[in-house]
Amino acid sequence: MGWPVVRVEHVETCLGQTVVVRGWLAQRRSSGKVHFLQVRDGSGTIQCVMGARDVAPELFALADHLPQESAVEVVGVVRSDPRSPLGFELGVTGLRVISTPTAEFPISPKEHGTAFLLEHRHLWLRSARQHAILRIRAEVIRACREYLDSHGFLAFDAPILTPAACEGTTTLFPVDYFGEQAFLTQSGQLYGEAGALAFGKIYVFGPTFRAEKSKTRRHLTEFWMVEPEMAFADLEADMDLAEDFLEHVVQSVLRTRRRELAVLGRDTALLERVRKPFPRIAYAEAISLLQDRGLGVQFGDDLGGDEETVLSAAFDRPVMVHRYPLALKAFYMKADPQDPRLALCVDVLAPEGYGEVIGGGQREDDLVTLEARIAEHGLPRDAFEWYLDLRRFGSAPHAGFGMGIERCVAWLCGIHHVRETIPFPRLLERLRP
Repeated sequence: MGWPVVRVEHVETCLGQTVVVRGWLAQRRSSGKVHFLQVRDGSGTIQCVMGARDVAPELFALADHLPQESAVEVVGVVRSDPRSPLGFELGVTGLRVISTPTAEFPISPKEHGTAFLLEHRHLWLRSARQHAILRIRAEVIRACREYLDSHGFLAFDAPILTPAACEGTTTLFPVDYFGEQAFLTQSGQLYGEAGALAFGKIYVFGPTFRAEKSKTRRHLTEFWMVEPEMAFADLEADMDLAEDFLEHVVQSVLRTRRRELAVLGRDTALLERVRKPFPRIAYAEAISLLQDRGLGVQFGDDLGGDEETVLSAAFDRPVMVHRYPLALKAFYMKADPQDPRLALCVDVLAPEGYGEVIGGGQREDDLVTLEARIAEHGLPRDAFEWYLDLRRFGSAPHAGFGMGIERCVAWLCGIHHVRETIPFPRLLERLRP
C-alpha cells in the first residue's frame, strides 16, 4: 500500500504510523549494526534510524556509503525520542535513493570564511543557521502583511523602474530604458503617496535599491522595504502606527519562531521588552544625551551608527527620535510649523546597536512649498509633475514610514551583519551567485 508522504514539521501528528519522508542527507554516522541518517526536507531535520535487521543487506550497505546531500525517500515508523531536538525519529523500514552528488559537497563541518560561504550561498542556504534566519525573515514578512491587512491598509504595488530619485541623487542605479535613462527605485514611497490619496491607507512592499558605496554591516545595495502610507495623518499618528506595528512584528516572531531563535542562541528576554509605549525623544534631546556621554556631536549633525548605538543603549526597548533638522531629510519632509528648522519626521532605533529600523514622517502637502523644495534639492521638475499633481488635486495631510526587512531581521536574530538576512545578498563587491 502507499504510505502517506509527510513533511518533517508534521511528523508529530503521525506517531506510531508508517510514513514517507522525502529530503536530503544532511549527515550520516554508523555504530556498526545501526545507521543514523539525518534527513532534511526543508521544514526540518529528522534522525532516521536504520537497523541491520530492519532492511535488506544490500540496502543497509548502500546507506553506509551515501554521500552528503543525496536526495532520498525514506519509509519508516514515527516514534518518540526525547533526546531529539524534534522530539521524534523515524525507524527506517525502506529507503530509495533518488540521486547522489557527482562531487564532494564543498561546505564541510569545518570552519569556512565568510567570503567562501558567500561564494557558495546557493548551498550555504541548506544549513541549520540559515534555515533559522530565513524562517524568521518569512515570519517578519507575514506579520507585516497581517498587521497592515487587518488595519485597513491596501497592498499597493509601486514600480521598480522610476524616472527620478526620491532619496537623493547620489545613490541611484541608472538603467537604460529604450534610450531614456531610468533608475532602480530607492523607495516606493512617492507612489505610495498617490495610493494613500486614492485609497486612504495603503502599503508598498517590495525590493529597493541604493547605490551607496558602503561596506558597513547595516547596508545592502538591494533590500526589501515595507512602506505604509496614510491620508489625513500627522507625525503623531505616524509614530503611533510605527510603535504598534513594530510591537506586533516582534511579538509574532517570539510566538511562532522560538525554536529558530534558540538555534541562533538569541536572548529572547531582550525581545520580550519590545512593548509599547516606546520612549520618544526629540532630536535636540538626543544630541544633549550624546554630549553627556562624551560624544562630540553638535546640533545639525546627522546620527551615524556609533551615535545610534550609544543612544539606544540608554533605553531597554526601541526609542523613537523625532524632529531632526530639515536639512538632513529628503525634499518631501514637512517642516515643523513650530520650528521650521526641523522636520516632522521620526526614526525608530532598535536596541543593542542595530540602529534605525524604521524611518518616516509627515509629508509636505503644500504645493508651493514642495515646488521650492524640489528646486532647492536640484531635482528635475518635469520628473515630479505627477507628484505635484497630488498637491494640486485634493491635497491633505499625510504620513508614513518605511521599515527595512533585513535590518529588522538582523536585530531579531541577534546577528552582526545583514548579509545573512536575505537569500542572495547584493553588496558593494558582490553580485554573484
